[in-house]
Parts: sequence; C-alpha cells; structure tokens
Amino acid sequence: MDWFENLLWSDSISHTVFIFATVIALGFLLGKIKIFGVSLGVTFVLFVGIAAGHFGFTVNSEILAFVKDFGLILFVFFIGLQVGPGFFSSFKRDGLQMNLLTCATVLMNIVVVLAIYCLAGNISMPTMVGILSGAVTNTPGLGAAQSTLEQAGHTDDTIAVGYAIAYPLGVIGIIVSLLAMKYFFKIKLDREHETLQNSKNYDIQQPRLLTLEVNNPAIFGKSIVEIAKLFDKKFIISRIFTDGKLQFPRSESILQQGDKILLVISGSDVDLVTAFIGRKTESIDWDALSGENFEMRKIIITRSNINGKHLESLRLRTVYGVNVTRVIRAEMTLLANPDLALRIGDTLVVVGNSQSIDNVAKFLGNSQKKLNTPNIVTIFTGIMLGILLGSVPIRFPGIPMPVKLGLAGGSLIIAILIGRFGHNIKMVAYTSQSANLMLREIGITLFLSSVGIGAGKDFVETIISGAGLQWMLWGVLITVIPAIITITIARAGLKMNYFSLMGIVGGSYTNPPALAYSSNIAGNDSPAVAYSTVYPLAMFLRVLTAQLLIMIFV
Repeated sequence: MDWFENLLWSDSISHTVFIFATVIALGFLLGKIKIFGVSLGVTFVLFVGIAAGHFGFTVNSEILAFVKDFGLILFVFFIGLQVGPGFFSSFKRDGLQMNLLTCATVLMNIVVVLAIYCLAGNISMPTMVGILSGAVTNTPGLGAAQSTLEQAGHTDDTIAVGYAIAYPLGVIGIIVSLLAMKYFFKIKLDREHETLQNSKNYDIQQPRLLTLEVNNPAIFGKSIVEIAKLFDKKFIISRIFTDGKLQFPRSESILQQGDKILLVISGSDVDLVTAFIGRKTESIDWDALSGENFEMRKIIITRSNINGKHLESLRLRTVYGVNVTRVIRAEMTLLANPDLALRIGDTLVVVGNSQSIDNVAKFLGNSQKKLNTPNIVTIFTGIMLGILLGSVPIRFPGIPMPVKLGLAGGSLIIAILIGRFGHNIKMVAYTSQSANLMLREIGITLFLSSVGIGAGKDFVETIISGAGLQWMLWGVLITVIPAIITITIARAGLKMNYFSLMGIVGGSYTNPPALAYSSNIAGNDSPAVAYSTVYPLAMFLRVLTAQLLIMIFV
C-alpha cells in the first residue's frame, strides 16, 4: 500500500491532481444535497477543500496559487464573453442604478469596518482590512493592502489570517442573505421568471411584428425605398398583400391604398410608424398565405469571412431575393438594420422562397458543427490582454500607492470588450453555450478548491483559539449588514427583479461563488449580466478602499 500512501501524502503531480479531483468531485456531490429545500451547489467545493486542508491534504503553495488564479481568470473571462454582446445596452437601461447600489454597498462595508475598529479598540487596522477583504471575497484587495503595508515599512501577518477566517463565511454569508431576503419578501421564482420574461417581451427596443393597412395618401404610388427616405425611423417590410396576392417586397415595390403589409420595427416606433403608414389590422393570416411561395427560416452565420461585415454589404435581397427581418444574438432579438455588423453565431430570420433560402444558408455557413469548434486564439489572446490590463498600475493624485484591477478585473473587462467589439478586428468571440458553461464551471471549481485547501490547514485552530471567533463575528457583520440593506433598498424601494438583484449583490462583493449559485437558481443570464455590469467598478473600489484604509490608519 506504499503507492497509495505516496499518492495521498507526497508532493508529486499525481498527488496534486488527485487531491483537486477528489475535492471537486466530492464537493459537487455534497452540494446537491438540499437542506431546508436549499442546496449550495458548486459552493460546497470550498468547504470540502477546507476539510481536506484541515486533515493535512496539502498542495504545493506555488501550484495552489497558480490553480486559484487561473481558475478565477477562466471563470470571469467566460462570464465576460457571455454577457459582452448585451453588456453596454443593459448598462444604458439599468447600469447607472446598479452601480449606484454597488457604491452604496462598498461605502456601507467601510462604515461597518470603521465602526468595529473604533468600538472594539483591540484590533489593528491591517487585521480589519484582512477581515474586510475576506468578508467581501476580494483577493486583489488583500494583495493590494499587503503591498501597501510592506511599502510603508510595516509587517502584520494577521492581515492574511483575518482574510482566511472571514472568506468562507463571506461566501456563505451572501448566499444566506439572499435566501433570507427571498423568504422575507416572499419571492416566488416562477413569478420572477414571468416578470423578467414580460419585461423582455415588452422591451421598447425589441423588434415587433406589426400588420398595417396602407391608407396615407402621401405614400400611395411610392416605392419602399422612397418611403424609407421620407421617414427617419427604421422598419423592414417582410411581406405585402396586394390585389388578393402575396408579394415579396423589394426596394422598388410600390405601395397602393389598401395594401396590407407585415412590418418588423422597434417597439418604441410602433405608434409613429402606424400613424405614418396607415392603421393596424388583424385581418391577415400571413402563415396561411405564405404556402409554398414563402418560407421563414432561421440561419446561423458560421463562415469566418462574414464576421464583422455589415448586413447591407451582403446584398442578400438583391443577390438571393430574400428579406432578413431580425437578427438573434446572445438571446437578444435585434432589428435587421442594414448597418448592423454581423458576428459568428448570429442567427438571421430570413423570409423568401425555399430555394433562395437554401442558397443563403450555404452562403452564410449554417453549420452547427463548425460553430461548436472553440476559438482558441481568441480565448488565450483575451486572457493575455486581460492579465496585461489587470497589471497596469493606476495612479491617483494624493495616493502614494498605485491601484491595479487585478487578474480577475482585467480579464473580465477584456472579455466584455471582445464579446462586444471583437468582430471589428475579426476576433471570433462566439463560444457555444455548453462550452462556455463547462469552462466556467471548471474555473470556479478550481478557484474554490484552491481557496479551501489553502485556508483549511489552520482554519479550525484559528477559530477556536485566541480572537478567531471574534474576527469571524466581525467578518459576518461586514458581509451581512450592507448586503441586507442593499437587498432591501433594491427590492422594497426600487422593485428590482430578484435575479438581477442576486447578480448585483454578488458583483458588489466580487463573489464568484455567489454568482455561480445565483445562475444555478435563476436558470437565465440575468444574474451574470448584473454581476458583470457592477463588477469592474466594485473591483476597483474594493482595491482602492483597502489601500486607503492602510494608508490612513497605519
């Protein structure tokens, strides 16, 4: 049995992989167990890691640090790629409100820290900053504070111990706070899903299908292209019913009095377009009329040379005789404007005859197999740029030490930018939903297991001896009080959807496990969008405030 003992206790690569695999597998299995109807899911990997570290199953410290950081980079990078396409549009709608809540949360954390520091009287500020960094699960803040402390000529090992004690309860404290407020406000997840879906369905920016009867004399006898010049609102005519026949619309098609037309327009323009063209009518069953002459089909763009091209430049109507009415991108439906830049993975809603649509499908690719091929160059180029960005020191007047976004902050920002603008430089940012989820899960489990194994060795001893229990209490207060206040304001005052609220709280605490838990509960991308909306600012403020507390009070 010597081989088995070596596998468990040696410092070999096989030992390292075996420990990580065991911790992650066992953590996932135990995370499925429901307690009072609630399961912790992937978050339980952290606690299995702590148990492994406590019982002496250690890993080389340099390998542990690498796995922890690389896992976190993977997690936040693929979160960024997922939410990137819709990030800036969501920021325009709700981002200011979300980030104001984040600023308030960070400020409340600092207020609680200062209150404890002044009232306790027997704790140093470096220790409090360590507890704060653990309570808000912000490793870059801890690193920045340690660097600032060293550059000021001081050493204090309790900053790392305070972090280790507070971190696990910081993870669980956010989840418990979310659960507590869910029951306090009697939130029903099915109702939240319905509310969220309705808000998407009735988003004024979403394209709408509208049937109108032409009765404005100003456009009688004019072609579609002439009408478009008279009116500054974007609309697409999908089909025309005139003289008892269904016609395929072209730029030169003439509209006459009484024609029925099917339009695709932005929801915000419905009333204006209706007033300009005619009146609404429900007398046409377009599907029944289409028959064999017209067909509507969804086609996926998979040819790399189309990535970044504008829809108009493809000349699909002129060359193939089809209309593109909508573009579906990352679960968002966009109006097929001629100047819309297309990306790999976009789905075009195409109307035309069957043969023409087949030809368009060949031209665009429409190969699900090709779409499933990972874009390795984009992924690792993005990670490289994210690390570069996170390592750049940012200096502010009056602050002696520079501030850095850190590995996670830089990687998230670059991933969002690639997801949104990568097509402009021919970077294919698309990853399939399953591939994205797989890599995110691998990243977060590597991160959580590393943190748990690293903290487990002295975790129990620290808690039961000295001031460990007191530090744990301080960490819980720093975590829970601002979280409860933020959730109450967002839900009771701002009537915010619970799924978005979970993402805001998780992002404000830069808490990947909370996001993983929230995403599992929600079953949609609302927590991830909210998390990514507030995360960059939250990361910056966490790192900055940790350094400021050291500079001012040490």
